[in-house]
Amino acid sequence: MRRIDEFPTHELNGIQFRAGRAMPFGAEVLGESTVNFSIYSKDATACELLLYHLGDDEPYFILDLTDEFRIGNVYAVMVFGIDWENTEYGYRFDGPYDYENGYQFDKTQVVLDPYAKLVSGRDIWHTRSYPNVQFQHRGRIIRDDFDWEGDRPLETPMQDLVIYEMHVRGFTKDKSSGVKRGGTYAGIVEKIPYLKELGINCVELMPIFEFEEFLPGRPDDEFCNYWGYVTYCYFSPKVGYAFSGPAGFAADELKNTIKELHKNGIEVVLDIVFNHTGEYDDYISFRGVDNRTYYVVDPNGDYANYTGCGNTVNCNNPIVRNFIMDSLRYWVSNYHIDGFRIDEAPIFARGEDGKPMVSPPLVDTLASDPILNRTKFISEGWDGDGFNTIGKFPHGWADWNPRTRDTIKRFVKGMADNGPVLATSIEGSPDMFVGRSPDCSINYVTSHDGFTLYDTMSYSRAYNEVNPYTSGMDTFDNCSWNCGVEGETDDPEVQRLRVRQMKNAISLLLLARGVPMLLAGDEFANTQYGNNNAFALDNEVSWLQWDRLDRYKDLHDFFQKMIAFRKKHPVIRKADYFTGYNSSGYPELSWHSQTPWVFDRSQPFLTFAFMYSEPSADFGTERDAFIYCAVNAHWEEAAFELPIIPAGMQWKKVAYTYEDTSEEDALVEGRIVLAARSLMVLVGC
Repeated sequence: MRRIDEFPTHELNGIQFRAGRAMPFGAEVLGESTVNFSIYSKDATACELLLYHLGDDEPYFILDLTDEFRIGNVYAVMVFGIDWENTEYGYRFDGPYDYENGYQFDKTQVVLDPYAKLVSGRDIWHTRSYPNVQFQHRGRIIRDDFDWEGDRPLETPMQDLVIYEMHVRGFTKDKSSGVKRGGTYAGIVEKIPYLKELGINCVELMPIFEFEEFLPGRPDDEFCNYWGYVTYCYFSPKVGYAFSGPAGFAADELKNTIKELHKNGIEVVLDIVFNHTGEYDDYISFRGVDNRTYYVVDPNGDYANYTGCGNTVNCNNPIVRNFIMDSLRYWVSNYHIDGFRIDEAPIFARGEDGKPMVSPPLVDTLASDPILNRTKFISEGWDGDGFNTIGKFPHGWADWNPRTRDTIKRFVKGMADNGPVLATSIEGSPDMFVGRSPDCSINYVTSHDGFTLYDTMSYSRAYNEVNPYTSGMDTFDNCSWNCGVEGETDDPEVQRLRVRQMKNAISLLLLARGVPMLLAGDEFANTQYGNNNAFALDNEVSWLQWDRLDRYKDLHDFFQKMIAFRKKHPVIRKADYFTGYNSSGYPELSWHSQTPWVFDRSQPFLTFAFMYSEPSADFGTERDAFIYCAVNAHWEEAAFELPIIPAGMQWKKVAYTYEDTSEEDALVEGRIVLAARSLMVLVGC
């Protein structure tokens, strides 16, 4: 028996329809051929729904949504008999145009539904599907009926993660990747065995919400918004990243990728950009739907630019706050996403006037949401206007830790003043996360911003001449050192030093408390040729060069070994700051100079050691263990006396950055000598 509200009450040009359901927003398929459309606009005076046959320039149906189809500030209509798989849709809104007061309605502009679950118009990467019409970014209708086969978010404890930041396209686009569907979600699936063997259990995908890859003012050249930090639809995956995108199956392809990653124990974190949108001078979506609601505007009606990216989303407006919550819930519920990295997260703590708030409603709501309360939230804790929130968001949030990033890089190149801060970073930065835990600190040496790890050891300045613009990155402090020769070199001594320095940096990262994040390709010395801001380069500069894997196999094997070592020893991953004595009778984390138990960490230094004590009774390990790491960032060799450990135990060399991986695992007694700029890890058991 059919419900009363499933019968049409009106007909126009052979299309039947009736007043729709106000919730949920967006386009929802009901039955086989009925679609409910619902959209919010506070200040609009009129709204039209436009339906297009897939690929057509002109709509086949335009419906004026009169007051009969409005409930409060929501326009809703149920349309019957739609071939929804081959339909595109948009809206036109009328209303005041009063720039100084933030009103920018234009009834001639067809705009995208902010809640569209799929977007057409950029179905093939960097290609315009509708180059000759105004309405280029169109909503498509999908049914969420993917067979997950019992899959769900993995809920891996935060402290156990090893995060791998990757760009979906750049990860496999280069032919050296050897995958069949390079540059796509499907391409990631082909590389899962590689990720699993490396030891990765979490991938952080750079932005995959639908974004505009064409740069303003550069519509037809080779440059593009490659990184993707210009979102214009927060419910649709980037269709241009899908091998099946032109066929309309981008959502299913992404879901399958996530399901396959989960099958292999790998979580998926999305890098999301709610602080600003990719809508600037054009009408794409929010500007034409309800400009004053979605954006922060100044007293002159201009977009407030707290992001450094041209506009600022009005995140703590109640409507926008609900919009953000709906988006995040959708990705967790419908895509089984494990977590989110929030780009310029302090915007979440700005009020409708743009000023920082003491108790921002959005942040508080996220922390207690019934759907999202087991979801991981990682903050980039600074915005374009200098507002910093690192360590200040509620329990359950983690933060990128740029201090650890810069400290490790500066220390390994020989800056002794960074020694004391490095010791604090190895502890998990307790001074930054007061009352919290080490797993609030996302430790990294490199990310998409700045140099790769190889370039950090190969260039003393940035080379961005090929960029259309660099946003000030030419003068950015990369904390780098070229090891004596700028750029590529055939000098074997310089090459060996660079590999050693990369091993030194990654060892400190993986042996520190907190959650390590690696940049994709660093494990085989991927290079961007000194470019530290490749956001607009869709070419070999940004694509991973997998042929370097053979050349730097020893470096790759070292990464793999140190990741496995970290996973084997829970004392390194411990999710609290306790560093007192444990059941071993030794301090859980202790500090040493070249002489055991003697160390002044308040003064600059280039040589030091630290030791973890891991009793089996406390950590559930097979047997007691001591982990000793000696570090020599000096340009001369240094000798270290080893701490005495309980009778019957012996020191065994696990890793030495001066040697090839194959030369390790020897027994050591009493004293070790470290070559210049090297690091050694021993286990006593």
